[in-house]
Amino acid sequence: MNAAKKLLNSLYFEVIPMKGFEEKLDVLKAGDRVGITCSPKQGLQVTLDTVSKLTGRGFSLTPHIAARQVKSQQHLRDIVAQLTDSGITSIFVPGGDLDQPMGDYNSSAAVLNDLSEMDHPFTRIGVASYPEGHPAIPDDILFDALAAKQGIATHMVTQMCFDMPVLLKWLSNMRDRDIKTPVWIGLPGVMDRMRLFKTSLRIGVGQSAKYARKQKGLAGMLLRSATYKPDSLFKELKPAMDDERMAIEGLYMFTFNQIDNTVQWSQEQLKRLG
Repeated sequence: MNAAKKLLNSLYFEVIPMKGFEEKLDVLKAGDRVGITCSPKQGLQVTLDTVSKLTGRGFSLTPHIAARQVKSQQHLRDIVAQLTDSGITSIFVPGGDLDQPMGDYNSSAAVLNDLSEMDHPFTRIGVASYPEGHPAIPDDILFDALAAKQGIATHMVTQMCFDMPVLLKWLSNMRDRDIKTPVWIGLPGVMDRMRLFKTSLRIGVGQSAKYARKQKGLAGMLLRSATYKPDSLFKELKPAMDDERMAIEGLYMFTFNQIDNTVQWSQEQLKRLG
């Protein structure tokens, strides 16, 4: 099986625990990877409780543990205990979107350091990465943070990006800096084009969204199709999939709960690949 087929057969589907989202998971099968987000609005406990509810459905679940919502070492132990009871072996630890931390942890690195000194069942620990940079953190600091997390994190997930040349240049620069952590490339799923751009701007993928509008022409895109599909991004990424130095481990799909559309897209891509 070539690299593109392998990645399409092992997608990560990110979902947002909102009312009615469980029904949308019906298109997935047992063993499929599902990431459960954690937002400041809903809170970390919603993510943990959602995971507990979904454990009987046979998915490979990865809860997001936003570092700035972890209040203390004891809170972290309680989180580990609840996830252990749910049979979870994979977590994703971003810094989180809060301007001010709710407790003792200001960064994912601080959570990972304390986690490394605890007994836990997690064989997979993911961290966030930013191909287009971070609005509040210089690039060198971002690279240093990823380098420091290499001993604890098993993989990283890139922020959603519409500019594949920029992403691949960032990935190459990271490998030049001897950061070898395998990466899951964050791709937007299939959805309404305007909704995607508005969401991208809201969550801080501003440069990438602006790039996409400048390159394609928003009016032309809407005339062509009201639905966005990541076909061109996937095509541009293909050469890097076979490059062992890049260490691309998988594709992380930001579905915004439009899971059925993204599953259908992956099946269409597999058919094209024969």
